[in-house]
Amino acid sequence: MLKSVNEITGSIIGAAIEVHRSLGPGLLESAYEECLCHELGLQGLSFKRQVNLPVTYKGITLDCGYRLDLLVQGQVVVEIKAVETLLPIHDAQLLSYLRLGGWQVGLLINFHVPILKDGIHRLVSNLKE
Repeated sequence: MLKSVNEITGSIIGAAIEVHRSLGPGLLESAYEECLCHELGLQGLSFKRQVNLPVTYKGITLDCGYRLDLLVQGQVVVEIKAVETLLPIHDAQLLSYLRLGGWQVGLLINFHVPILKDGIHRLVSNLKE
């Protein structure tokens, strides 16, 4: 059964909360990514990790080394952070990824917070839902 973007983001957030409850803050991004992927798999969500994101400039596709942390269900970009504070540049990074890849919804999840809901930003770019 196909899920709406809102259902997918809800499932991702639930999975992230489960990971954060178990691990708490203070680990590296890579540990949270690994555990979040395991949790997404348990929930039956498909995902790709470290997805290459080329940049098209004046008709030429360039590999500039950009990589999405996760692309869930082919629709939602997830960027994982483990930083003291999310900054506007983190939001800008995710919005750029959405624009470059043509996706509409992304989640920026910072695991380095006492309460995970305080570390989640849901960003949209031209959402048509």
